Amino acid sequence: MNDSRILTIQDISCVGQCSLTVALPILSACGIETAILPSAVLSTHTGGFTGFTFRDLTDDMPAIAAHWNKENIKFDAIYTGYLGSIKQIDIVKEIMSSTLENDGKKIVDPAMADNGNLYSIFNMDYVKEMKTLCDIADIILPNITEACFLTNTEFKTSYDKNYVMDLLNKLSTGNKTIILTGVSYTPDTTGVVVYENGTYSYYEHRKISKGCHGTGDVYASAFTGALMHGKTTYEAAKIAADYVVKCIEYTQQDPSHWYGVKFEPVLPELIKAVY
Repeated sequence: MNDSRILTIQDISCVGQCSLTVALPILSACGIETAILPSAVLSTHTGGFTGFTFRDLTDDMPAIAAHWNKENIKFDAIYTGYLGSIKQIDIVKEIMSSTLENDGKKIVDPAMADNGNLYSIFNMDYVKEMKTLCDIADIILPNITEACFLTNTEFKTSYDKNYVMDLLNKLSTGNKTIILTGVSYTPDTTGVVVYENGTYSYYEHRKISKGCHGTGDVYASAFTGALMHGKTTYEAAKIAADYVVKCIEYTQQDPSHWYGVKFEPVLPELIKAVY
């Protein structure tokens, strides 16, 4: 029996299959009691939709955490995704300090950049603050672009293992575990690097040229769910990678489904892999 309780902190995009609408069902499917703290509510995600609504919940977050502290509610892990501001990052650090069990895990997906560029809402001040959150995390899950921004390294589309090892060495502080996603050494393959206790492991799989919005959230959630269910770090990284590939393959069967990834029909395969 798994009695772990996890808190995930990120926004709610009501339509679009990303952020909390991905994290909650995936973590729950992995058998983990999941609490949520929404950082904002959007009618849809911002990738391709126009005229979406947005409500910032930054000012509500400390009051929610204060109530949890009053009720002595604790979490075995806190997993963060997209955070909309520097102030939210500071609030997250306070919540980690006050509500995490003594042996709890801090898992950070520094969702802020892709394809060599920061998301339009962010700047280097945000990157600097995100780095402070990554520095106190037990596990971080950056993609190549995010790793470059966090380490002030030139982004390259073509690279070798030495380039990746340099990123990992710059990212590693203390006993941190790094899951580096989107690592492609050949045009037809991609994969994830697990860097744990100074040991490098690489899981490679077929690269699908056309990706889907929200796959980073799916990956981070599946990894966290598998890990908290008792899988090793490498096993969790592999399970999450295989699951994302299957989700993309399933989504490609429906060309009209441009706004997200169909992760729901493939959940039985994730459950099978985790259990």
